Order: sequence, then structure tokens, then C-alpha cells
Amino acid sequence: MTSESADASSTGNYPIDPPIIELPISTHDSGFYDGFSREVTIPGKIIVSLIIMWAIFFPVSAMETLQVANSTIISSFSGWYVYLVAALIVVCGALALVPQTGSLRIGGPEEKPEFSRFSWFSMLFGAGIGIGMLTYSTGEPLAHFANNPDIIRGSIEAGTAEAVRPAYMWTFLHWGFGAWCTYALVGLAIGYVAHRRGLPLTIRSSLAPIFGKSMSGIAGHVVDIVAVVATILGVAVTMGLGVQQFVAGLYRVGMGDWLMVEAGDGSGLTASAAAIVTALLVLVGASTLSALSGVGRGIKWLSNINMALSFGLLALFATVGVGLGGLELLALGIWDYIVTLPANSLTLFTSDGSAAGDALVQWQLDWSVFYWAWWIAFAPFVGMFIARISRGRTIREYVLGVALVPSLMCFLWMALAGGTAIELELSGQAGGQILETGISDQLYATLAVLLSPGVALIVSGLVVLLLMTYLITSADSAILIVNTINGAGDDEGARRYHIIFWGMALAFVVGSMLILGGIEAIRITMIIGALPFSIVVVAMCVSIIKAVVFDLIRKRHGVPTTAEACESWAG
Repeated sequence: MTSESADASSTGNYPIDPPIIELPISTHDSGFYDGFSREVTIPGKIIVSLIIMWAIFFPVSAMETLQVANSTIISSFSGWYVYLVAALIVVCGALALVPQTGSLRIGGPEEKPEFSRFSWFSMLFGAGIGIGMLTYSTGEPLAHFANNPDIIRGSIEAGTAEAVRPAYMWTFLHWGFGAWCTYALVGLAIGYVAHRRGLPLTIRSSLAPIFGKSMSGIAGHVVDIVAVVATILGVAVTMGLGVQQFVAGLYRVGMGDWLMVEAGDGSGLTASAAAIVTALLVLVGASTLSALSGVGRGIKWLSNINMALSFGLLALFATVGVGLGGLELLALGIWDYIVTLPANSLTLFTSDGSAAGDALVQWQLDWSVFYWAWWIAFAPFVGMFIARISRGRTIREYVLGVALVPSLMCFLWMALAGGTAIELELSGQAGGQILETGISDQLYATLAVLLSPGVALIVSGLVVLLLMTYLITSADSAILIVNTINGAGDDEGARRYHIIFWGMALAFVVGSMLILGGIEAIRITMIIGALPFSIVVVAMCVSIIKAVVFDLIRKRHGVPTTAEACESWAG
């Protein structure tokens, strides 16, 4: 019997056994932790609480330790992150495009999807990358317009028309298949065994095809604890970016000078401690209330609102911004991205001792490696959420939907919003007003240059509203996912006190780290937290390949592959 085998009463002379359809996880049956795995919930709460207390009570020591750990991990594991993400793209493409694997369904043979495609795509985008898009839609193209590997090598000049095209190639690399195939792989590994085989909707279940029922014990607890911590830290980066931009937006629309203060490093204005605390109280409070209402109500409707407001803002940039020039940027950027994807995905810059060589290595660490670590840390949350909402879809529809549609949406955002900002700077109309402001304020600065003061004020207010809905959607989704992991895959029942705890914990992590060292402190903490989960991702990759291949063998020999069929067959 392999680790894939079920407890069937009789397998006859079949060359392969049915899959595991039960993975018992011990949960408490009374009291405060009723329905929860205390072996996962309590250690997860302790680790996150220790991180918060460390940041609050020992800020200098915490920052120094984080910086040393970050430099060590980034320099030692940069190649690991680069090659891992490249492998995930290949595996996802193969699973979707091979006819036999692509036709397998995440669920029963005749099962229908729970959500419409519009709601599905809206929730994918809102929970996955919505906040980052509002921050980086202008910020990243502008950053690569000023500095990218081609500029470092001296082949093009920074801030010129020639720098635009490579800026988009690198931007699309970071926001394309690397991100979404990471999410897709993690979500598929979880959803396939949860919806098809009836295993609990939790991270450990995804490893049952290779480790069997041993995932019910200590090894499974460790996997879920790592996923909980990685989720909180990964979402904290996104929340941190969003909170800073939210405060900058409130400042832009005239909500008070107290919101912003001079940064300690002299880089300009940054959110004040009072503004950070106030914003987190509002946003996390609202997200906790939304989480209490569940996926089918609060999260679904907020995601639909997000998508409608996003399309409205995109229409603005398309009509009064870069217009057709944005579509040209989109087409050229996609072409350059696809043509260079294999090389850029596998390129690891190494220093040759020259200033340019060192700059290339540092650029990749600051951008590509940071992104790959971010996507991996974000993957347990997004993957679990995607698995939760994707029941009933085939592997082909799932992978293509998760990898292609949100990537194209990101590219469109970058081309229209970022293209408008770059055009305003190239034409001299902005006069450096966009480039010289912080990344959290660049979208508002673009609107201020592009529109009349009154209209810019109104549109900036809508951006603040859109950002608020994205922040609430991401936070409440993360809270529900953490609770689902702690509840051994059960997302129903009485979870109110634990939802409130994780909402408060997320607020404290974001607030303490932002006040401690700004977004850089959160980025460093997340990169450290991503490393252990990256090992889990490798195991998940092997596990889903084995699960799919073995199911194809089972189908060939008439052995059942779903929970319902296994139960009938065993009986």
C-alpha cells in the first residue's frame, strides 16, 4: 500500500489502490477551542504574539536582528527563490495544457462551480493583488523607468523614451505568471484533495498524497503552523503598503496635516504613528466584521465592488490619460515579457567585482527576489482562498483562469496608470512631481497632474474608497483562512472570538512594524517567514503531480478517484 492508498475493504487484484479519503485531525470538542486544533492554534498565536511583543518592547534589537537575518537569507537563498518560482510556472503550464491532466475536475465529475466567473475573477483579484496594484501600478513602472538592469549596464539612459519598454518588461515579469502560478499551484494542491477526495481544506492535506496519514500528526501540525505564520506576515506586507497609501490618500483629500510627518531618513513625507493606528482601527475593524459574515456575503460583495471601481478608474486613465499609447505599451510589454520569460525567470545575477555587477545583484535582490519571497509568503492565504472558491472547475480552467486573467488585469493596470505617469514625466508636464514623491503617493500625484484640482480631489477620494475595500477584502479573507487552517479545514461554526483575535493580531503586526521601521521592517520580516514555507511549496508541487498522475492511472484501471466513488467501491 502506498501513501495514496485508502482504507478500502477490498482492492482485489487492481495494480493501484484508491486514494486516501480521510485525514483525521484532532480538534477540541468543548470550551474556547471547540472545533479547533489546539496543536496548531495555540503555537500559531504564541509565535505571532512574540513577534508583536518583540517589535513593541525591543524595537532597536528587533530591527538590527531583522536586518542581519534578512541580508543573510537574501544573499544565501536568492537562487532558491528564483529557480523555485520558475519551476512552479512550468508545472502549472504542464498540468493545464496536457489534455489528460487538464480535464480532471477539482471536485466530483459532474460538480458545478459555486460562484459565477465574474465573482470568481473578482475574488481572485481582490484577495490576491488588488492592494499592491494600487501602490505599484504607477510606482513600479516609474522605478524601472529610472533604474533597471539595462540602465545599470549602460545600454540605455535612465528617464528617456528608450527606458520605457524595458521598464515594462521587468514590471510584467514581477506581476505576471511568477505570482499567479505560485498561487495557482498552492491552491490546486489544496483544492484537489479537499474537493475531490474529501480531505480537510487545510495546508497539510495537500501533502497527503506523498506522506499519507502521517500528516494527521506532528508533521501536519508543523506544516499548518508555518502556513499560519507565513500568512500573517505575507498579508502584513500588503496591508502595510495599503495603509501607507490609504493615509497618503486621506492627506491628499484634505483630512488633516496630522496624517503625514517627515520621514526620519529625509526621503519626504510618511504616515504618522497616529494616522497608522487610526487607519488600522478602521480598516481591521471593518474587515473583522466582514469576516464574521463569511465568504458568500461580505467578501463576495466587497470583491464585486472592488472590480467595478477598478474598471471605472481604468476607464479614466484610458480616456484622459495615456489612451491608445497605453494599449501600445500593453501589447509591447506582453510581447517582450513572453519572449524573455524563460531567460529572465532563470537568470541569477552574480557580481564580477565591478560596480555595475554589484548593482545588478542588488537590483535583483531588491526587486525580483523580494517579489518571489512575497508571493510565496502570500501563497498559503491566497492559495487556500482560491481553493475555497474554485470547487467544481477543471484543472485547465482553474490554472488558466488563475494564471492568465489576473495577470492580464495587472498588466492593463500597469500600462494605463503607469503609462500615464511616465508620459506626464516624459512630456515635462509633471516636472518631477510624480517621480520625486514616495511610492505610496505616486498614484495621487499622477491624478493631481492629470486632472483639474476639483476633479483630482473627487477621483482621489474614489481611489481611497477603492483602496479601503481592497484592504478590507484582503484582511477579512486572511482572517477566515487562518481560522480555517486552525479549525482543521472547517470554515463554519462559532469562530467569533478567534476571528477577533486574528484581526487584532494582524493590526498589531502591521502597526508595530510600520512604526518600528516602516514598510522595510515588514518586508524583512516577511522574507524571513517565507523561507520555511518555500520548502512546503516544493513538497506541494511534488504532491499534486503525484496525485494527478496516480488518478490518471486509477482511471485507466477502473479504480475510483473521488471520495464518493471510493466509499461506494469499498462498500
